[in-house]
Amino acid sequence: MQPLVAQLPWAHNMLLLQAVKDEATRAWYASQTLAMGWSRNALKLQIDSAAHLRQGAAISNFAQRLPTPQSDLASQILKDPYLFDFLTIEASFHERELETGLIKHLEAFLLELGQGFAYVGRQFPLTVGESDFYIDLLFYHLKLRSYVAIELKRGDFKPEYAGKLNFYCNVVDDTLRHANDAPTIGLLLCQNKDSVLAEYALRGIDKPIGIANYELTRALPASLQSVLPSIEALEAELNPR
Repeated sequence: MQPLVAQLPWAHNMLLLQAVKDEATRAWYASQTLAMGWSRNALKLQIDSAAHLRQGAAISNFAQRLPTPQSDLASQILKDPYLFDFLTIEASFHERELETGLIKHLEAFLLELGQGFAYVGRQFPLTVGESDFYIDLLFYHLKLRSYVAIELKRGDFKPEYAGKLNFYCNVVDDTLRHANDAPTIGLLLCQNKDSVLAEYALRGIDKPIGIANYELTRALPASLQSVLPSIEALEAELNPR
């Protein structure tokens, strides 16, 4: 830890000592802070959202579709779940509203995605034959040297989503990818996924694709739930007899 401690500002070190008790976990956040350039507030957000448990947890076929060490690096840049608690949208939202909200809060979205993602476009157009198609979000990853096509889905994961994203990756490889670029990666974000279903859906898929959940809000920790008043208590307070 000593070399990491010496490279971090005092406020960062104090936060790590106070908020992260496990030494190995503290070392992970310290190294990520140096790599990502997190401010103290950004570091606190990552600690509060348990980033160390989410990093590298997405289901993917990277090991089968990418050479090492590219596959290892690609696996580590993905999370599961992604937290979009900076958005304020209703539970009955449409996918386009989610997409619009993420771009409106692009700085927060890029922080959640992680270092290296460069924004290319929203509803990025692809023309195949006489048909037009649109990728929800297109990024370029500076470390992987590859395009990353992101599809956003409301509700449960369906196997056909992987096939559509595979198609998009094929088209991006043929029309946008440069000779020195690595293969395009697909990232499918949905609200709920059955892990077994997702793994079966990725079998036979030609392109490297990751599948992860996203959350708009997280449940309150039990420690906070115990000190907050219940709905019944609030109603009694507002409607005294």
